[in-house]
Amino acid sequence: MSSAAAHSTQLAALRAEAASCRACHLWKDATQTVFGEGPAHAPIMLVGEQPGDKEDLAGKPFVGPAGQVLNRALEEAGLDRDKVYVTNAVKHFKFVPRGKIRLHQKPNTPEIKACRPWYERELASIKPALVVAMGATAAQSVFGKMTPIGKNRGRLIDLNEAGAERKVLVTVHPSYLLRLPDEDAKAREYANFVKDLKLAASFLHKLKAA
Repeated sequence: MSSAAAHSTQLAALRAEAASCRACHLWKDATQTVFGEGPAHAPIMLVGEQPGDKEDLAGKPFVGPAGQVLNRALEEAGLDRDKVYVTNAVKHFKFVPRGKIRLHQKPNTPEIKACRPWYERELASIKPALVVAMGATAAQSVFGKMTPIGKNRGRLIDLNEAGAERKVLVTVHPSYLLRLPDEDAKAREYANFVKDLKLAASFLHKLKAA
């Protein structure tokens, strides 16, 4: 079996195992576990917060409105979504019902910690050179502690874990851009988001040239 095939098999086994995860209470109300997707040995891993309503129903990460923003930003930054691995810090949708609407709720620290072993196992299987943490929940999962976005954004941070050296890029979550009420602020923050992703693209180009 080739290395790529072995990684694909490993990820498939992880996905199947995660489908029955009961590490925290969030599985009780969610439709299903939403595991990561992408190439088995992608050089870049994008980590978001948690699945939203659309993702919970589809069983796939970033297929809703935030996913559309992400896809557009990746394209503008020169990154092919099909060549990066996309996942979330928390694999079940956390929400409160309001009539027919399910309102997104931010995962808390115990929920993030309960789900972190899945992220760690994805990371160990894929072995990306760069992890892009999108939002505070993702950054907390990636670094294993509360990590402010503003102080750490826009630069490549060394992350040495278990003998593996990799870089981390911290940025906002695309859903943050959707929540901005002012169109000027939305355009400005979207441009900053694309700028961050261009750093990831530049890193990838240098990696290929090395």
